[in-house]
Amino acid sequence: MLAALAGLPGMRAAEPGEFTRRAFANGRIDLTEAEGLADLLEAETESQRRAALRNAGGGLRRQIEVWRERVVMLSARAEAAIDYVGDEDETAADERGLAGEALAVADELRGWLVRPRAEALKDGIRVVAAGPPNAGKSSLINALCGIDRAIVTSVPGTTRDVIEVPLAIAGVPFVLVDTAGLRFSDDQVERVGVERAEAEAGGADILLWLGEPASAPLHSSRILLHSRADLADRRDAPDGSFAVSSTTGAGLAELAQLLLRLASQLLPSEDEVTLNRRQAEGVAAAEAALREASNAEIEIIADALRRSREAFDRITGRAGVEDMLDALFGRFCLGK
Repeated sequence: MLAALAGLPGMRAAEPGEFTRRAFANGRIDLTEAEGLADLLEAETESQRRAALRNAGGGLRRQIEVWRERVVMLSARAEAAIDYVGDEDETAADERGLAGEALAVADELRGWLVRPRAEALKDGIRVVAAGPPNAGKSSLINALCGIDRAIVTSVPGTTRDVIEVPLAIAGVPFVLVDTAGLRFSDDQVERVGVERAEAEAGGADILLWLGEPASAPLHSSRILLHSRADLADRRDAPDGSFAVSSTTGAGLAELAQLLLRLASQLLPSEDEVTLNRRQAEGVAAAEAALREASNAEIEIIADALRRSREAFDRITGRAGVEDMLDALFGRFCLGK
């Protein structure tokens, strides 16, 4: 059928994202809504789907419009103050009023910037299993995901590279990461694996430590695990450690619930509109300009307010985004 249609005069296959791009070009949607639709097409979990729907439905666009309108009104007052010829007391009062209101908007933007970002939800919470060789890291990863993704043997140093396993728990996306056992080795390949393991442990959202508690690295979201708890000589877990067994499954359900509780602190709230990296950079630029406007003379205030408006326009796609449109719409399926 497609071959027959392509043979008709004036018919061709649609480019990836062509119809959405037309809607954007014609002002039917803004850039944040287009990004939300792209995320919706790529969503693999319920949490990702709900977050994408909020942006695709215009949640962020409406908030940006509120901020931009406030800045536009401040800009109008700043320009009027520049044109108005009055005494110095009146001019100073205008500057103080504008500066205070600009600072209030900047503080509101800062509140959005400290929220969890969209990347954590889109890419998944990174859960890294670390510890010495033969501590049960690979067995734990296999048990949690329900399939044998990591090689398990009794030979120390089996895992030499980073193994990633995407997993959804109760609709929340995780990436389970198996790493090489941390030890000194004369083997050059294993040393590279150990270096990668140390880097992964440092960059983990949640660290699962399967070694002695005293040797656990510092981490803001760390779970001390007492693995192989089914063995007779390992039934008593040290204080503060969580007993699990990949063989019997003991403790795995409780570990999954603990991961969900920690993830809830790292992910955006269910009812929050989230910012991705590009959007957060735009909000940060607007905030910086507004803080400059909060401590300056009237001419500088007017220029800073103008730069703040431009930052909002880049977020929504009104200006300055031509260089990234091809990359965005290339993520769409054909014809979407």
